[in-house]
Parts: sequence; C-alpha cells; structure tokens
Amino acid sequence: MPQGKPDVVPDDGLTTRQRRRRPLVIVHTGQMKGKSTAAFGLALRAWTAGLPVGVFQFVKSAKWRVGEENAFRALGEVHELTGQGAPVAWHKMGEGWSWIQRGGDADHAADALEGWRQIQRDLAAERYGLYVLDEFTYPMKWGWVDVEEVVATLADRPGFQHVVITGRDADPRLVAAADLVAELTKVKHPMDAGQKGQKGIEW
Repeated sequence: MPQGKPDVVPDDGLTTRQRRRRPLVIVHTGQMKGKSTAAFGLALRAWTAGLPVGVFQFVKSAKWRVGEENAFRALGEVHELTGQGAPVAWHKMGEGWSWIQRGGDADHAADALEGWRQIQRDLAAERYGLYVLDEFTYPMKWGWVDVEEVVATLADRPGFQHVVITGRDADPRLVAAADLVAELTKVKHPMDAGQKGQKGIEW
C-alpha cells in the first residue's frame, strides 16, 4: 500500500473515518532485537498526538537504567511544565518481574499476575491512549498470565486505547486476536561477530 490505501475495504457499514479511528492491538514478536525499540517509536508518536502513554515492563529489572525510560520521563516532565504532548507513566515492577531467576522469597508468577491486574484496572478506567506492555509475551508463555483472559480483556476494552505487546514467542491466540503483528527476523547481528550490546543501541 504505497499510498496508504488498503488492499481490501470490508463491507462493515463503517465510513473510512470510522474505520480509521479504531484502536489497535499490536504485537511485535520474533527472535531479532528491535521489538521494544519499535514499540517506543509508536509511543513517541502517541505522545506527540496527545495520547497518554503507559509503559509496563515485565522483564526488565528495576535496577536497569534504559535510555527510553529516561527519555519518556523527561517527556512527561515537558508535558507537566508546558502542556505539550501528553502524560507519561513508566512502571517497572522490580525484581519480581525479572526473568533473571535469583531465587529467594520473590514470587515471580504472583508479581507478574498483579502487574496484569493493574493493566486491567487501567484499561477499565481508560487511563492511557497507548499501552506498551514490554516483554509481556513471557508471562503468558510461562503460564503466569492466562492468554485467553488477555485476549478477552483486550477485545472488551472500552474507549480508544491502543495496546502494543512485545516479546518473543507470541502465543498464536494473541497473534490471531491482534490487528497488527510484526515478526522481527534476524538477517545479521553484531553478536555474530562476538560483539556485545552497547549503550545507545541496546539500552
């Protein structure tokens, strides 16, 4: 669609404008890097369009300092000071959501489920215009969050709320329910030549 024209126009009784203004469920999956990066690019567009942004990170340790977090917190401050853009909320739920299994008393499954419950509450309250559920495929893959419940909640969400989910191995039921699915496939990566991740590229 080089000119932004869809290949198929469904006979659904909606006008072009109505069809264009439908909220989307977006999934970025696949084995290659860039899934979260693409989601944060969408979040930048949403912020510019005045849509409140909520980021929920499921697989990032609370100790990690990623560049996107600093940038979006700064954009949230810009909104508070000038009214430009939109509010931004960044939720890192601590070690309990990290895939780094350290043992101890942390109940990773319970913490992940409570994170999902918070998202459900926010969806019901129509709190954000764009939700970035970063690495959310993993709690579903590990059985910590029920896939069917996620699909049903997203299908029934009220108002105008976009949701983008990132992570490898997206469940086929989630893929089927999504409006847009992108799979990132590796062609070439610096790690193939023994190079580790670096600041400004991976974080």
